[in-house]
Amino acid sequence: MARHLVTSALPYINGIKHLGNMVGSMLPADAYSRYLRQRGHDVLYICATDEHGTPAELAAKEAGLSVAEFCAQAHDAQKAVYDGFELSFDYFGRSSSAQNREITQHFARRLQENGFIEERAIRQVYSPVDGRFLPDRYVEGTCPHCGYDKARGDQCENCTRVLDPTDLIEPRSAISGSTELEVRETKHLFLLQSKLQHEVEAWVARHEEEWPQLASSIARKWLTEGLHDRAITRDLDWGVPVPADTWPELAAEGKVFYVWFDAPIEYIGSTKEWSDLDPANRDYKSWWYEAEDVRYTQFMAKDNVPFHTVMFPATELATREPWKKVDYVKAFNWLTYYGGKFSTSQKRGVFTDQALEILPADFWRYFLIANAPESDDSSFTWEHFAATVNKDLGGTLGNFVNRVLTFSRKKFGDEVPAGSPAGEAEAKLGEQIAELLAEYEGHMESLQYRKAAAALRALWSAGNAYLDEKAPWLEVKTDLEGAALTLRTAMNLIHLYSVVSEPFIPASARAMRSSFELADDTATWVTPEQARSLDAVPAGTPFTVPPVLFARVTEDDLESYRERFGGSPEA
Repeated sequence: MARHLVTSALPYINGIKHLGNMVGSMLPADAYSRYLRQRGHDVLYICATDEHGTPAELAAKEAGLSVAEFCAQAHDAQKAVYDGFELSFDYFGRSSSAQNREITQHFARRLQENGFIEERAIRQVYSPVDGRFLPDRYVEGTCPHCGYDKARGDQCENCTRVLDPTDLIEPRSAISGSTELEVRETKHLFLLQSKLQHEVEAWVARHEEEWPQLASSIARKWLTEGLHDRAITRDLDWGVPVPADTWPELAAEGKVFYVWFDAPIEYIGSTKEWSDLDPANRDYKSWWYEAEDVRYTQFMAKDNVPFHTVMFPATELATREPWKKVDYVKAFNWLTYYGGKFSTSQKRGVFTDQALEILPADFWRYFLIANAPESDDSSFTWEHFAATVNKDLGGTLGNFVNRVLTFSRKKFGDEVPAGSPAGEAEAKLGEQIAELLAEYEGHMESLQYRKAAAALRALWSAGNAYLDEKAPWLEVKTDLEGAALTLRTAMNLIHLYSVVSEPFIPASARAMRSSFELADDTATWVTPEQARSLDAVPAGTPFTVPPVLFARVTEDDLESYRERFGGSPEA
């Protein structure tokens, strides 16, 4: 089978992420990785905390901790949340690792050897009040392109345009808030992206037709505007240091690499972290270096697309080494909260740790994947959330599981009943399930999450339709063997659902599957051909009725959630 490398855009170390971050990269990557593993592929799913840059220093200062202490604690806190969501990383690393430092410095040396790095004297913002040069994210102000008044000196998060601090209108220090800023001369390293324009264009042209329109259009926009040389070092105390053997003067000044230079390299660094845990059996280079047999899929929100489709590929190309470059970029639009931005300071929106406090992870996993912002931005509302999970999870899947197992135990005991041989209704159902399963597989293969969710929901609905058609609660009164057949068939559907629903709702899938005491239940997937027979759970198999899988979200619940997190039915 194929080898698949999967990465999620690295979540920044500064704080627990909101639901938009979850659905914009990590959750869909997890669903895809789970699906690929179930289909028998060799999968390596890698992610890490992005720990360098200005916000980490500012957050550590606010917390009264050293940056190293702050990042270590924040990494563990984020990892605990991702474990709660059952994200199946093969490894979740840290961009501050020794491995990332080693590989980032290697990349920089190679770029220097190949003539793609240049040391330049530049004029940079200096704050006399703070007594230091201010890196780009230490400068805030108004974006000259869209007028957003909280733009950072590296990028406007509102319009996503890349900026320099000197571009900002009415700039101020993010440390002290001082507007008494000066511009002084200092030296930095520049990546000569302009020399790589044609190479990157050719590389993007070979891939963009396969990518989603969102990813290809953003990459093409950047290339049309032209690649500019970019500073790749900053004046910070925390980061990957410039190697003294190559740039002794800058190293002596304490220069570190820009976070957007070293962060994508951490995909490789994190893989080496994983590899170094078991070097006898793991080789990170087999996934990244001359890895022509590997298909590499990246997941990210749209604001990260330029760095992954243009800047990082440019860096890899410039090393003149055969590092693995992305094959497919799955980009997402933004999830909003009642049409507005999530905001920690304004207590607007649901953050991932809070989500797990109030409802099980599967509620969130299913809703977010089923409503992924693929073609455009999507808005989270509590009303939409409750309607979706109550109908799909509670009403369609949960109700089916509960009424089948409860009724069968009541009428036939704690073993799967035998009943009559399968008839015309079961053959028709088998064909329908096979067709829907093939459709579901196709959408998962092509990373069309909303369509995949619709196909999965249709699979669940097919079971309910079959049950309503056969009506075993009536059938049992006139045809006991026929009712037993209906229930046996329905139990086989439950088992099938437990297998194919795992990428979306792993905990519930386990609960459904463990209801049946099968001696040799090792199947990782059910093919459409296998699905036709619906015979994986034979008569005589002991079973139990699991607890209610999906408790209903009530109007009282909604009222309390809106009061806590903001939002209103009229919004």
